[in-house]
Amino acid sequence: MILLTLTMIVGVITIVWVIVTRMPQAMQRPPALPDSITLPDGTRATAFTQGADWYAVVTATDQILIFDRASGALRQTVTLLGGS
Repeated sequence: MILLTLTMIVGVITIVWVIVTRMPQAMQRPPALPDSITLPDGTRATAFTQGADWYAVVTATDQILIFDRASGALRQTVTLLGGS
């Protein structure tokens, strides 16, 4: 019984230690939002997401427009299957 209690105490302390030491790494600031995004004419945005060196806009016509963060240039267009 005492061994089980000691094991549980050590386990809880270990879990708390791991959370406290890893939390600063998980709380890094995300990339800043772009000041403006120029979409092709007639395009309406419905969603936005971003990565370290890119950002993407989902359009009402079920396309994903992926832009370069540094230049703002359109990198890639992905058309979703079954889209309108």
